[in-house]
Amino acid sequence: MLSNFEEAKNFIQENDIKMIDFRMIDLNGRWHHLTIPADRFSESTMTAGIGFDGSNYGFAPVEKSDMVFIPDLSSAAIDDFCEIKTLSMIGDVRIIGKDANIPFNQEPRNVSKRAEEYMKELGVADTFLLGPEFEFYVFDEVTYANKPNSSGFTLDGAEAFWNTGEYGSLGFQTPHQGGYHAAPPQDIAYDYRSRVSMLMENQGIKVKYHHHEVGSAQMEIEVEFAPMTEMADKTMLTKYIIRNEAVKEGKTATFMPKPIYGEAGSGMHVHMLMFKDGKPVFYDENGYSGLSQTALYFIGGVLRHVSAICAFSNPSTNSYKRLLPGFEAPVTIGYATANRSAVIRIPAYAKTPDKKRFELRNPDATCNPYYCYAAILMAGLDGIKNKIDPEAEGYGPYDFNLFNLSDEDKKKIKGLPKSLGSALKALEKDHDFLTAGGVFPIELINIWIANRRKDLGRHISMPTPMEYEMYYDL
Repeated sequence: MLSNFEEAKNFIQENDIKMIDFRMIDLNGRWHHLTIPADRFSESTMTAGIGFDGSNYGFAPVEKSDMVFIPDLSSAAIDDFCEIKTLSMIGDVRIIGKDANIPFNQEPRNVSKRAEEYMKELGVADTFLLGPEFEFYVFDEVTYANKPNSSGFTLDGAEAFWNTGEYGSLGFQTPHQGGYHAAPPQDIAYDYRSRVSMLMENQGIKVKYHHHEVGSAQMEIEVEFAPMTEMADKTMLTKYIIRNEAVKEGKTATFMPKPIYGEAGSGMHVHMLMFKDGKPVFYDENGYSGLSQTALYFIGGVLRHVSAICAFSNPSTNSYKRLLPGFEAPVTIGYATANRSAVIRIPAYAKTPDKKRFELRNPDATCNPYYCYAAILMAGLDGIKNKIDPEAEGYGPYDFNLFNLSDEDKKKIKGLPKSLGSALKALEKDHDFLTAGGVFPIELINIWIANRRKDLGRHISMPTPMEYEMYYDL
């Protein structure tokens, strides 16, 4: 990890680096990049930054779009996918003020950093650690089209269950909904995942394990914990590695929550725990499932605000095709131990004080991780500040299968939003917890809602092939 300009210059020379690549994230959560020759990298790059047009990133009006990118040397790593030896860096965005460049408060990474600062100001903790599970599909090919006179998509993968009847099949396809921990020869992507894992390790992302998931051609890679903003950086880098290694091997990887009808969806479950002065905040051997009262208040805050959080953690129209009963995706607002049908699950196997944690199961990887993780933290902090007891609020604990409830019992339990539109309405009504401490500017929330509504409008207005099947002859 590089810490100053001299270290960076020495590293560049010792490793024969030819190009320096700067990665910036837009409002929606996509990386953009800009590259300079290595010999143009100077101390002024670290102080004055690289100028760019912020209006093309979705979070600045054209009349106030001049911004600068300041590299973060701690994120520097050699890019394994570049033909010319390249050192890549993530960084921060600032706007040009009267006296100096100041952090732009709507930029995703700055929002995440401000949330961590706010946590420390409250005295709750000094470290918020996250450990996501990355679920994704790897296909051999994908095509899609949305034209005025035709629309649809096709995708295929050699291991998919629908290929058992195809010429050339060797008969080792993954059964429908039967791929969990599948072994070779069904698990044909095993070596691909191992190669991805090694690339992640080389970039400083510690891999906990990888395995085949439930769906045909569905994978999972789980990583070790890291502080929130660092983990958001690593989330972006993980997606970058998974996609680019797939393309390198003639495949295509997607984090779409529901790419295949009737198959398991891909989520991004987020495990979390807190420390203060090196001591775990979430542990109490006498508490429910070993959790402290602070942890339960945190859970209470997340559950109270989870519908609004969904606007950031599940920001695509496709997200809500995953949040359906029958596919291990959560649909109810509640918490429980070892229960994958609850939106917050407390792992029963995490018993020691430094491992005591819980996971939020509704997020997916179409999110902008900086906004998503910060929203989760802000909801939890609101729960701690206001002593929101999840049991008193009626959120459980639900130590039973929530998928098998009767229709009458289901009516008694609050559910997650069933559409992006519902999540956006929840965010409109419930966002004070986000703006506390100046973490999420109200301008950002309004821009986010407006942009997501544009996506929703496109989705709603487009006729689909399914509608032709259901209504063409009526």
